[in-house]
Amino acid sequence: MKAIGYTQMGSIENAGFTEFSTDTPEIGVHDLLVEVHGVSLNPVDTKLRKRAEPEGTPKVLGYDAAGIVKQVGSAVSKFSIGDEVFYAGDITRPGTNSELHAVDERIVGKKPSSLGMAEAAGIPLTAITAWELLFDSLCVTNNANDELLVIGGAGGVGSILIQLAKKLTNLSVIATASRQESIDWVKKMGADHVINHNEPIDVQMKTLGIQPKYVAALTGTEGHFDAIISLIKPRGAVAFIDDPEVLNIKSGKQKAIRFAWEFMFTRPMFNTTDIDEQHKLLNRVSEMLDDGTLISTVTKNLGKISAQTLTEAHTQQESGRVIGKNVLEGFY
Repeated sequence: MKAIGYTQMGSIENAGFTEFSTDTPEIGVHDLLVEVHGVSLNPVDTKLRKRAEPEGTPKVLGYDAAGIVKQVGSAVSKFSIGDEVFYAGDITRPGTNSELHAVDERIVGKKPSSLGMAEAAGIPLTAITAWELLFDSLCVTNNANDELLVIGGAGGVGSILIQLAKKLTNLSVIATASRQESIDWVKKMGADHVINHNEPIDVQMKTLGIQPKYVAALTGTEGHFDAIISLIKPRGAVAFIDDPEVLNIKSGKQKAIRFAWEFMFTRPMFNTTDIDEQHKLLNRVSEMLDDGTLISTVTKNLGKISAQTLTEAHTQQESGRVIGKNVLEGFY
């Protein structure tokens, strides 16, 4: 089968994305073999490209996909050959930038019928991250009447997190954005207030007269951390998805702040007893997209996947200016 991988870790200029031929993956008892029709870009793709050296052959990235089931493992019970699916994969297995891809059915959802393949591929990773962050990491309840601050509201995770918070809880949402187009975007996603993350966020929150109970730190956590401790309510909660080098969480002791990480690959990486939760939540998200409760967060289709378009996708992702999600058509 065809696949696209990079040949050298580090900068995008030296990555050397190339199309090559590789073996069709063998599937396990819980696996689906999926014919990939759409993929998307996430920060994890660029982070891995910078630090993971290919071993002998080009390293295949890609952790979002939509496609058609072509083969099923002996223990598969949720899907059949011919089903259209979408999912975010497992960081410990080869990525989705290939013609065919093997994935555990327990982290796969039914593709939204209202979205095309490429657009559907822009949803899973960010939806899982946002859902787990909101309900598992922050432990928000559906009837919560507090406030949520989303730092980095216009990105992929922020875009779906704002929607989930507004549609499934009673939270008031404050999102950060700096450019007019990103401000307009987070308002479209449902944010009640918008502040600028290039200015002191604690000062702006004080001006609004809002002290949130929950903070979703999606980007720039290290630079904003002192302000987060200053602005959050006592006994509040903070969830992180980025990679700060150092956090002095002792500064949150007096307010009894609860800190939690969200990493959506944890369940498949460790085959947790509740791994099936990702299947369930993706099906729920699919239903919400089809009935109009949620709207797509995809803003750009970069065309058919190739070494050139994948290089461009990585370049745009690294610019820090992507609003929502960028997607690519698959080989088919």
